[in-house]
Amino acid sequence: MFEVLLNSVLLSNGEKIAYRERAGGDKNVLLIHGNMTSSVHWDLVIENIAPEFKVYAVDLRGFGESSYNQPIDSIMDFSNDLKLFVDEIGLRDFSLVGWSLGGAVAQQFCADYPGYATHLFLLASASSRGYAYFETGTDGFPVTSNRLETLEQVKQDGKTKVVQNAYDTKNFELLKQTWDMLIYREDKPDQARYEKYLADMTTQRNLAETYQVLNIFNLSNVHNGLTEGQDKIKNIGIPVIIAWGDEDLVVTKQMTDELIEDYGEKAIYKELTGSGHSPLIDDLDNLLGIMEDFFSKQTKAQ
Repeated sequence: MFEVLLNSVLLSNGEKIAYRERAGGDKNVLLIHGNMTSSVHWDLVIENIAPEFKVYAVDLRGFGESSYNQPIDSIMDFSNDLKLFVDEIGLRDFSLVGWSLGGAVAQQFCADYPGYATHLFLLASASSRGYAYFETGTDGFPVTSNRLETLEQVKQDGKTKVVQNAYDTKNFELLKQTWDMLIYREDKPDQARYEKYLADMTTQRNLAETYQVLNIFNLSNVHNGLTEGQDKIKNIGIPVIIAWGDEDLVVTKQMTDELIEDYGEKAIYKELTGSGHSPLIDDLDNLLGIMEDFFSKQTKAQ
């Protein structure tokens, strides 16, 4: 098994970005995690992807071992950090993978900074039109007629308060119940791995801000009900895969259809049958096969 190193770099904006690095061949892969996670949750991919790939997995600002000196107010804060990060370590010509929140970050990065990534892999990704945050009803379900608009509204909403309190009190049982219900469909991590994941969740320091930057994110050319689109998908000229599990309860089919519509012929769609929001657990072998095949296709950063 390859050694995985935990490193960090200080960016010119004063943030420290932690990252995991696994030795490999001459094909670089950069992994971006989702909300409520960090690079810790990429462990199975890092451990099992083919040896021809050299793997990097970052902790976004406010997650894991990275700093949170300046609060985020847009997805671009994450993607700009990523640009500073790859410049700092001299990383070029890499396949970029974004899971969930990481998919929004990866899209923004590729749109704003062409010439770095050679492939874009969107895994259970937030829509190119954002991830709407609706008021949480008394029954615990979203009130889809009331989309929240401000960070303060999101901070005061019931879902944010419940998750934040679970973080603050280290209520691992509640977090596990949530993930068992919403994330894992076909399988679950082994006990030791699951305990590691749960502890990692509580390192997040920007829960409400992350909900809100996803709420206002919009890379498309249409209004998403809250914000006007940036119309930047046209800037992405590299091969794209949109991969989504048909039992995903977090990223909906509608959100995925928005990605498919917005990317059009730029993207290939791969449906992961029987998988939920974490194909890393539900469908690892199939996921790795799709990733390795896609990354092995020769192309240049554009």
